[in-house]
Amino acid sequence: MILGNLSGVSEFRLLGFSEVSHLHPLLFVVLLSLYVLTLMANTVIAFVINADNTLHTPMYFFLTQLSCLDICYLSVIIPNILENLMVGTIGISKTRCAMQMFSFLFFGVAECFLLAAMALDRYVAICCPLRYVITMNSGVCRSLVAGTYLCGAAVGLVHTTITFSSPFCASAINHFFCEIQPLLDLLCGNAFPSDIQVIVVAVFAILTPFLLIMYSYIRIISTILRMSSAESQRKAFSTCSSHLLVVTLFYGTASSMYLRPKYSYRASVDKFLSLSYSVVTPLLNPVIYSLRNEEVKGALRR
Repeated sequence: MILGNLSGVSEFRLLGFSEVSHLHPLLFVVLLSLYVLTLMANTVIAFVINADNTLHTPMYFFLTQLSCLDICYLSVIIPNILENLMVGTIGISKTRCAMQMFSFLFFGVAECFLLAAMALDRYVAICCPLRYVITMNSGVCRSLVAGTYLCGAAVGLVHTTITFSSPFCASAINHFFCEIQPLLDLLCGNAFPSDIQVIVVAVFAILTPFLLIMYSYIRIISTILRMSSAESQRKAFSTCSSHLLVVTLFYGTASSMYLRPKYSYRASVDKFLSLSYSVVTPLLNPVIYSLRNEEVKGALRR
């Protein structure tokens, strides 16, 4: 179905950063550097966690998955941006565009639900410490990760199928990859169904896991405040502060992109926001977890 009704338009044109063409060389160097640094940082985190036996716990198992998702998520987008910066407007076939949208949604939605699974892990560790080992066993952790990928695949497949089964009336995408909103703007006819489509995806993929995370942290904070000593409170909070910071960064940028009224969309602003959650956040995730976590820093030194 994804490759079905393509309404005569065989190729899209990605306009990218055409409005600031004089900055292309600088942007190319900056984004390529960020890409290489992100790949290195996330690869090192994943390698260290797998190599150090002291880090073979559910929290670090989820962190390894987060690093892998960040690498894949970034690799869907950055090559197109770099190509666009090198040659200007580039063409992309509908098949490749559909696969890019699916991959972007798959990895992005999977990361949303993975952050919710990590919040659940912190909830059990702090609120139910005596049952932690039994509750968060290896089978449960693998099932949670499989569920995140399943949610990502479901959202990506449904959204991509519906979008690419509709007729397109234009082929110029004012973005640097096949982003959801710029592509939906090219559909023919009434825009209301596509608006509803975006809202449904945003509510399921962003709002639902975010509410789960908020509920977990309400319970976590309530438990921490009831602890008898300040030292116990500090240690408990330190185990979830890195995750809380990553959630704030990821959901802050993603929600500003997908949970705001359509009339407020501006191409230049949208491109900046896309860069924020697709390029900057994957780089900051391993930095946050390595700099704010004594166990990871110790493993890195070893």
